Amino acid sequence: MAAEGVDVFVIGGGITGAAVAMDAAARGYRVGLTDRGDFASGTSSRSTKLIHGGIRYLPQFDFALVREALVERGLLFQNAPWIVEPLAFVLPLYSWNRRPLGAPLTLPFGIGAGAMVEAGLLTYDLFAGRYNVRRHQRIPIAEAIRLAPGLNPADLTHAFVYYDGQTDDSRLTLTVLLTAVSRGALAANYVEATGFQLSATGDIQAVRVLDTIKGRELVVRARHVVNAAGVFAQRVEELTGMPSNLRIRPAKGVHLVVARESVPMGPPHTAIVLPETDDGRLLFVIPWEGRVLIGTTDTAGSADIDGPATTEGDVEYLLRHCNRYLRTELTASDVISSFAGYRPLITHSSSKAATARLSRGHAVIDGPGGMVSVVGGKLTTWRKMGEDAVNRIAERDGLPPSSATRQLQLAGTDGWREAQTELSEFSSDVRSHLIRAYGAAATQVALISRFSAKLGGRIVPGLPYLKAEVIHACRAEMALTLADVLCRRTRIVIEDLDQGSKVAHDVADLMAAELGWKKAEVDRQVDSYLQTIGEEYRPR
Repeated sequence: MAAEGVDVFVIGGGITGAAVAMDAAARGYRVGLTDRGDFASGTSSRSTKLIHGGIRYLPQFDFALVREALVERGLLFQNAPWIVEPLAFVLPLYSWNRRPLGAPLTLPFGIGAGAMVEAGLLTYDLFAGRYNVRRHQRIPIAEAIRLAPGLNPADLTHAFVYYDGQTDDSRLTLTVLLTAVSRGALAANYVEATGFQLSATGDIQAVRVLDTIKGRELVVRARHVVNAAGVFAQRVEELTGMPSNLRIRPAKGVHLVVARESVPMGPPHTAIVLPETDDGRLLFVIPWEGRVLIGTTDTAGSADIDGPATTEGDVEYLLRHCNRYLRTELTASDVISSFAGYRPLITHSSSKAATARLSRGHAVIDGPGGMVSVVGGKLTTWRKMGEDAVNRIAERDGLPPSSATRQLQLAGTDGWREAQTELSEFSSDVRSHLIRAYGAAATQVALISRFSAKLGGRIVPGLPYLKAEVIHACRAEMALTLADVLCRRTRIVIEDLDQGSKVAHDVADLMAAELGWKKAEVDRQVDSYLQTIGEEYRPR
């Protein structure tokens, strides 16, 4: 990037930045992207891992967002069917529910709750149109308990099932980025944007960056700069030395991971929606790789947006609401791990609205120095966010708007079905995991695993991750730290009962052979990872 310059320089390697890079590269721009940490190391690895329209936004009358998200959900099923799976959601209503799905009005004695929810689900199906996963159904109470045996049957009056999608957010981000790279984009993690070089008229001409791995300072010439830094977007704009007009309200979302035995779940790919919380929201109880994911909270972020953490209050909130609906009593001792992230919600400086009421829509804004800032949004609408940002650049270049990525298959899609037949030596859970994580590239992991019995073994007994994936992450996915592998290339940190602590040294040794680490660096990586567990993946 520094040697030759780029047309479009993207700051931020989360799902939004990856989408911008992919869209710009697909249109023929020379693209460079950097992230000060690892790809998807912020909010983009800390979501509820759903590709969904956002049923709770219907009572807020945010129909445009729901319609947009449902179309984008359909496009992902079309363009990368291996990375997103249909998920059935059982939605129960109890006699004591008064504001299901965040209804704007309190329903006296719950009268009309069933009709209101059914009308919302019908609208959801209609908005999805030809991209619908499957139509919703009103189901008998007995069927609801069969599909979701963890529900408490007492006072259960109505039940529905509707459909959305589930993905691995960090793997999706990496896949989008790999798609951009396949189109010629350049990407580097652990490279921080530290400032800009401006022309006499105040326009950005180049970006100053710091390679934090090697300690090098570089300058990258760029015709356009896109700020996709999420909750840090205002800080990036201020690096120009000019004031930022952005007003971002960080909203903290916390998730808990518990053992499948703690919450009886029904058939595979079936989740539960808890329709009402004290603050007028809903919660999800979702199957995840043999575990159960519970989330999410929606509270105002703290002043320190660099270190989102799960507090005891967050745990108490989630467990208290779960225990209202479930037949089992969850306690803090059931929590395997937790993770928190900040959503970058757009607001006005005078707004005092609760974060749960702020729009999840995105905006493309002209920033200081001529940069383009794309802020807000949600995981599901990643492609549209990238398209809108690059359309702003195209407009400046006198080019027409484009939907270049609407039909673009993501990396790993071509040949993914055939790849399944080349994984016959693995158990069914490993085969399923490899396809969901890599698509057609699963065969590359399989090839590495065949070099030795050791590499074909599991990293953690009972979880489907192979030691060969560590090698693949270093060679093909730019994994540079132990946390990159255990937190994002795999999800061992949230799924393992010991959060990867017992295998950390073994994984670091595998990485050392690829990256040339000496023993001191191996020890440093392990110590840093153990610190990360304590700070980011355990309640405190």
